[in-house]
Amino acid sequence: MNRGSGTQRLLQRLLTGLCLWLAGQAAVFAEAVDFKGVRLSAASDHTRVVFDTSGSVTHKIFSLQNPDRLVIDVPSARVSTSMKSKQASGGLVKGVRTAKKDKDTLRIVLDLKQGAKPQTFSLKPNDRYGHRLVIDLYEVDKVAQDSRATNPKAASRTAPKTVARTASPAAKPVAVKTSAATPSRELVIAIDAGHGGKDPGAKGRRGTKEKTVVLAIARKLAELIKKEPGMRPVLIRDGDYFLGLRQRIDKARKHNADLFISIHADAFRDRRAHGSSVFVLSRRGASSEMARWIAAKENAADLVGGVSLDDKDDMLTGVLLDLSQSATLAASHEVASNMLNGLKRLGKMHKPTVQRAGFMVLKSPDIPSILVETAFISNPTEENKLRSTQHQAKLAQAMLNGIRDYFDKHPPPGTLRVARKHKVKQGDTLSDIAVAYQVSLNSLRGFNSLKSDRLRVGDTLRIPPLRGS
Repeated sequence: MNRGSGTQRLLQRLLTGLCLWLAGQAAVFAEAVDFKGVRLSAASDHTRVVFDTSGSVTHKIFSLQNPDRLVIDVPSARVSTSMKSKQASGGLVKGVRTAKKDKDTLRIVLDLKQGAKPQTFSLKPNDRYGHRLVIDLYEVDKVAQDSRATNPKAASRTAPKTVARTASPAAKPVAVKTSAATPSRELVIAIDAGHGGKDPGAKGRRGTKEKTVVLAIARKLAELIKKEPGMRPVLIRDGDYFLGLRQRIDKARKHNADLFISIHADAFRDRRAHGSSVFVLSRRGASSEMARWIAAKENAADLVGGVSLDDKDDMLTGVLLDLSQSATLAASHEVASNMLNGLKRLGKMHKPTVQRAGFMVLKSPDIPSILVETAFISNPTEENKLRSTQHQAKLAQAMLNGIRDYFDKHPPPGTLRVARKHKVKQGDTLSDIAVAYQVSLNSLRGFNSLKSDRLRVGDTLRIPPLRGS
């Protein structure tokens, strides 16, 4: 009898403990996960959407059409006030909306610019970020998508075709076929005026501050780029304020820059030192930066075309990053060489070849980056030139020429800089060609660096993109 009573008491304690444990587990599961923020970034072939959350989440995802949307349903979740107030857009995403589907389920809707194929995964906390839900959106063929939605059998008959633009009856030229892929975006040139705010940089004998003259040159370069078909400038610093070096890189990456140019003015204790120099990142600096990205490889996916590196070992991660970085360094060197050739026309160079150094602002592994030392502000003659608006304009023009030369040879796919072309035939005139392609005569001249309107049969002209196309 006593033994039975002891057994009953033991069972009772076990049942009580089990109930308490189940209650605790229910409380854990019932606790809602907060969606604290959202970040977007656009790569060449996809758009990444990252939701910062207070814990791990489960979710369901599906697509809707007319208009294109992606819906994410997350049970036991809620959205923070800060995320509600944030207007997020970029890449394929026009906007982000949230609502309660029911009492316990949060519904997130991504309004899309076109149909997209989603891939989702979760990331655990690291030293910089907490839990994250990541959605990668890959472009799909919009024409085929619409065709399949209305008539699946006709999908194979509605593939987009290349259409040749022909001249009007009054014009003689006949245009060649354009690429099947319609260019959709402008090239983004990030212009970084060195120093700023509490950091004045070097100072000339007359009191000229480096931060002031390089900002003036940066603004002039931005104005020139605004007039260049298919290009858009982004001023990293557009006022007299301080920015950290990594902040400058981060801002360029936030704007998905195709090129980063940092503008400076040199100084030396010997006032006779003079001339311009152009720098790219040294291999040693590249190696140290690659090691940093390997240490935080879950943040490095955009550097290797959006491939997630979380499941890769350090050796494979290093190989992928090295390939990406090598391509960036090669592009940087070619841009720098073009820039150097343009600056040589303004006077003697301090260094006649492209220099390599470990400057922090050159360390973005996925953006070709160069640093231009425009002149020696410590040299009285060059200080006077740097103060001159005319010389500032010449420096800006030389930089633009270098940028233009590089992207004329290597226009990134999908950009408006991918030009149409026209082969000159007997009887063609420049004005007729401009009419045929619906571009201005001045833009046609500028796009081809023509000094006169004389054409030679057999030459190929590059046709600037239509504004707003």
